[in-house]
Amino acid sequence: MCQLLGMNCNTPTDITFSFRGFAQRGGHTDHHEDGWGIAFFEGEAGGDKTDGMASDKGLRHFVDHQPACSSPVAELISRYPIKSRHVISHIRKATQGRVALENCHPFVRELWGRYWVFAHNGDLKGFAPRLHAGFRPVGSTDSERAFCWIMQELAKSHAGVPSVAELSITLRELVPTIARHGTFNCLLSNGQALWAHASSNPGSTILHYVERKHPFAHATLSDDDVSVNFADQTSPTDQVAVVVTKPLTTNENWIAFAPGELKVFQDGRLSSF
Repeated sequence: MCQLLGMNCNTPTDITFSFRGFAQRGGHTDHHEDGWGIAFFEGEAGGDKTDGMASDKGLRHFVDHQPACSSPVAELISRYPIKSRHVISHIRKATQGRVALENCHPFVRELWGRYWVFAHNGDLKGFAPRLHAGFRPVGSTDSERAFCWIMQELAKSHAGVPSVAELSITLRELVPTIARHGTFNCLLSNGQALWAHASSNPGSTILHYVERKHPFAHATLSDDDVSVNFADQTSPTDQVAVVVTKPLTTNENWIAFAPGELKVFQDGRLSSF
């Protein structure tokens, strides 16, 4: 199946170190070679805020149907330090839908005047919800259908952009409807927070996360012979949370999600919502 990578920070941060190791799993150290993608939220300093939280509305979005380990676009991303507070990336092992650009995650939709980004790891059987004209899949994956249904149901539940806490409550009500159809690990962001849901399907792969904060230390990639001393690249106030399918490094304290758990990350740390 596919693999997921998400990053949430309290200050714009580049993901080049984590993405370098993650991309190797797209056909080199693992068999996820049916495409990949990445989306970065960006915002202006002093931009709008909701619940006192900075809110990034601009979006850079890259997808490619080639394996991430050999994609020229992935090579660009691994070398170009785009700085963002919210990042979602995905490497694909196709289970539903042909290998094509329209089936590459992450998927993007607009709701309430802002972008939403979604990526999914898993395989959903028999999930065929009724979708209205506002949200329709472009490709043929179960993942994009699930995303469209989530967007549709959020639009039904709220008249405008709700708080992160309210969104978290609604998402916890919605995801079990999808999860009963199979493996459902997913990442979702609207530039305000990162929501991550771990599959409740017995025996399926779940998610892991790590929080990087002062005092920062060295980290070594699992999939490449590369190490970094985060203390040389950060300030004492920086906070970074990384969510991934399988731990990216060999010497950090990665914490596994509980099956069926939805976690929310804001400003580089796990939220209490």
